[in-house]
Amino acid sequence: MTIFFYTKTDEYGDFSNFSKHGIEVDGLWWPTVEHFFQAQKFENVEYQEKIRTAFTPKQAAELGRSRKVPIRKDWEEVKDLIMYQAVLKKFKTHNRLAEILLSTGNQDIVENAPGDYYWGIGQNGTGLNKLGKILCSVRDQLRI
Repeated sequence: MTIFFYTKTDEYGDFSNFSKHGIEVDGLWWPTVEHFFQAQKFENVEYQEKIRTAFTPKQAAELGRSRKVPIRKDWEEVKDLIMYQAVLKKFKTHNRLAEILLSTGNQDIVENAPGDYYWGIGQNGTGLNKLGKILCSVRDQLRI
């Protein structure tokens, strides 16, 4: 069996980076993983703060997709690790979420994001599902 998630209202919607389960990193509170992840694209501290304080994760994502401020040169090399660390922090911070993730056993987890062929599976299911794979890796880490 495979677990699919995408929106916050799905059965496993708490797996979404838009879920309101914040994380603390380097003494700063980030309202969602999405806020944190999008801000890490930039070296500009003021712009990172603008993303951190965005009212919604959707607004944080929009700011993160903007190229009015240059992204860090190594972004493509570090983005998977940054996502893994943020997702791990989320599930270590929120015990109820960790219990839900662990309750999935060894089932595959898939972000059913129709527009995202990197983090999700895209519209036709051929995407890389990087976020789903990270969730499975985090689940393995939580078992240790």
